[in-house]
Amino acid sequence: MSEQDRPPYHPALVMVVSAFLTGMGQVMNGQPNRGLMMAFTALSLAWVSYNLTTPDHSFVGRYAGGFMIHAIAFMDAFRVARFRWHEWIVNSR
Repeated sequence: MSEQDRPPYHPALVMVVSAFLTGMGQVMNGQPNRGLMMAFTALSLAWVSYNLTTPDHSFVGRYAGGFMIHAIAFMDAFRVARFRWHEWIVNSR
């Protein structure tokens, strides 16, 4: 069975994995460079927002930049997974 004959990961599985690991949804979708970029950007912006806030801010407030990129990566991974899944269903008929 070749790589193109194998079905892509189900969008629900990609959604669960990407909810916990930033960038892994992109890796599962066959976009490892994009996943690495998302993970690096999330860590970088979390570090920046942590250093620009005070200890008086909440946990979410201190890492807001990282959480924002995590949410973007999550939505992007799920959108691409849905597209790939639908494309595979249509082409397998």
